Amino acid sequence: ALARCSPLTQPLGVEAKASIAQAQDAMAHQGLRVLAFACRKLAVGYDRERLEEDLVFAGLAGLEDPPRPEVPEALRKCQEAGIKVIMVTGDHPQTATAIAREIGLVKSDHPTIITGEQLRRFSVIQLQLALDAQEVIFARVVADQKMRIVEALKKKRQIVAVTGDGVNDAPALKAAHIGIAMGIAGTDVAKEAADMVLLDDNFASIVSAVEEGRAVFENIRKFLTYVLVHNVAELIPYLGFLLFPIPLALTPIQALSIDMGSDTLAALGLGVERPDPEIMRRPPRAQGERLMNLPLAFRAYLFLGLIEAAAAMAAFFFVLDGAGWKYGQNLSAQDPVYLQATTACLSAIILMQIVNVFLCRSATRSVFSTGLRGNALIVLGVISEILILLLINYTSWGNSLLATAPIGMEVWGFVIPFAAGMLVLEELRKWLARGTKETNGIRLG
Repeated sequence: ALARCSPLTQPLGVEAKASIAQAQDAMAHQGLRVLAFACRKLAVGYDRERLEEDLVFAGLAGLEDPPRPEVPEALRKCQEAGIKVIMVTGDHPQTATAIAREIGLVKSDHPTIITGEQLRRFSVIQLQLALDAQEVIFARVVADQKMRIVEALKKKRQIVAVTGDGVNDAPALKAAHIGIAMGIAGTDVAKEAADMVLLDDNFASIVSAVEEGRAVFENIRKFLTYVLVHNVAELIPYLGFLLFPIPLALTPIQALSIDMGSDTLAALGLGVERPDPEIMRRPPRAQGERLMNLPLAFRAYLFLGLIEAAAAMAAFFFVLDGAGWKYGQNLSAQDPVYLQATTACLSAIILMQIVNVFLCRSATRSVFSTGLRGNALIVLGVISEILILLLINYTSWGNSLLATAPIGMEVWGFVIPFAAGMLVLEELRKWLARGTKETNGIRLG
């Protein structure tokens, strides 16, 4: 603007221009957006093409747009969660740096600041290298440069989220993996280009959404683990029946009573667990990581599942052995001994699942850390499992419906140590898993 001003009122020499530039820098250092004002008198028949010539400098104005108070905390969470936040703005570099320091985005004395003019001269490789800086700010950039930054991050195999509100943000919003437009201050063009519209225009809401997304992913894994464990315990009796001359330890209707009855509420409770307190202190998962991964399969199928299956089959044979059953001997479906044995198998699975639901609340945190409370649906699920178990065992209509028979206290005394053993072994596995993660530099609760 100064280059277009002429000294009509007073000389605008080198010293005056330096003084104005110094004042501009001082205002920018305070995080103000600086506007320069100039004017001129128009004669009759003025030339529209030369309106911005021979202007008279009038002064500077600083506009303050203070960040929301919750933004620094949101940025801190991002940093702990391994999410890199990059400021890309059309503001003056000093203004951008001052705001970045205020919100905690920049903490070092010498962050990497790249202007639009510098970016214009960067090659693709130079831009990708610049993006590796710990703290990087892009200032005085235009629409196509914002999109270029997004494309460079995508080439580095980064998942890119872009926020914006203006028309010039639309290309970057469209190019990102997820574009987030401002719902209050955002233009219609930005909203149309975005994948998501933020109704409160609050950056902290984006961080909360990330936390919620991570929690949903983890809850689905908890649900899967819980369900797969009892599937193993249900499968083993059928494999044993097919491979060995033994009676079927669990009838189809009894297996269905677990899937559709006793486990339903508890499983749903795991699906609505509150986020782990440490969930935003873990790095993002790998892009190619599947919901059903190897650690989950090992834990559900080969660890907890086999323990539960062992308890169920042990309870089944405990009743048969107590009644004098011999290996290879056939039993009729209505034999009282067979009814009691299948009831013992079913009861063992349900009892083990009552313990398992608390073990599945976290794959690494101790059950003594997650506690027994904090999730009303799980508590209701456990109560319903106990009631269903009692109804199945000790009511005539339950015995008739599921082909069961009452079992004695000695059976419960035999099964309970298996439940305690599963708790101890899983706690040991979690302890080893926490130690491994800490050794690898990942902090878990």
